[in-house]
Amino acid sequence: MQATPPTTVPPRDPNLVMRLSRLGSFHQSRLSFMRILLRRLKAESWTFSRPHFQIDARGVGHAVYTAQGPERAYSLIAFANDLPPEKRSDRVIATEWDATFTLFDGIPTPADLDRLSQNVPRQEAGRVSEQELSLSRANRSVRLWDYVVDCLARGQQPDQARIDDVGYLMRTTAVYGSGKFGAADREKTAHRDEFQAPFQIEMLPAFLTRAFVMDLVEHLAALRAPETAVPLAPNLRRRFGIGNSTGLGMAPFLLNHPALLNNWIAAREEALARIHALPGARPEAAQSFRDFAARARLHATGWQSEHPIQIAKLQDLCADMDRLAEYLQSADLTGNLPWNRLWLWGKPR
Repeated sequence: MQATPPTTVPPRDPNLVMRLSRLGSFHQSRLSFMRILLRRLKAESWTFSRPHFQIDARGVGHAVYTAQGPERAYSLIAFANDLPPEKRSDRVIATEWDATFTLFDGIPTPADLDRLSQNVPRQEAGRVSEQELSLSRANRSVRLWDYVVDCLARGQQPDQARIDDVGYLMRTTAVYGSGKFGAADREKTAHRDEFQAPFQIEMLPAFLTRAFVMDLVEHLAALRAPETAVPLAPNLRRRFGIGNSTGLGMAPFLLNHPALLNNWIAAREEALARIHALPGARPEAAQSFRDFAARARLHATGWQSEHPIQIAKLQDLCADMDRLAEYLQSADLTGNLPWNRLWLWGKPR
């Protein structure tokens, strides 16, 4: 007796998927570059240490954060600066920043730290070496930084609503890699397992930068008022991310690498097509989907924007999530291509 071939569902039409309005609305997934990094860090039990943290009450100094993997170590070297407000700018022509960083291949020596202290804070005006894998910088949030330091110094926790309105204490204004300003070329690291996926060299310093920022804000509060200062509550600390600027450099990169962009999107679409083709789902998988859909619905209600276009889009998103929640109350997700039926139900009519 011949076996019945599995049902296949073709990927979506590229003419639909590759429209800018849709690409700009993508959300992170298991294929997102930071998600790939975080899964690896957890699966391989990477360890993290802070061998140096020498920053004074003005917020000036340096710190080193080392990530130790199964075979190699990488160190984020951070240089903190007391930047006057009038010099704080996210524009590419800026010459000073609140903090500057490099990802060092290994563990730096005192000589390395001295060399990098003369170059990393200068960013484009300085030069790094093949021992460095990335170069980046960040500025403090004008709306949150002083407020959070003041709260912690007084022994109080910052207001969650104010945190959610901004979402970060520092935001990067550039993250350079792959040979920029003397840093190591891609060829040096392409064979390493931890850097096989795209942009892992850039994601690792972003991850470590967040740890530095959290430590720095608590450190400055403690130096300001050692008798009363408290650390951030864990439930508030986890609400902070690292902000980023416009990502303008990605625009010419994507225009010049159409095959790479195609491969990224094709991987996502292939994953979705395979899900659509699943003949059924176990009851626990169906319930898990309902649970995550409820979490996503709640998460969407917390998004903030001051731009009229984005406000309208967020309202539409919340309305769509409400309709999805209503549909899931009675939908059968256990058989008859449930995920494909769900997708067909959600398509515009």
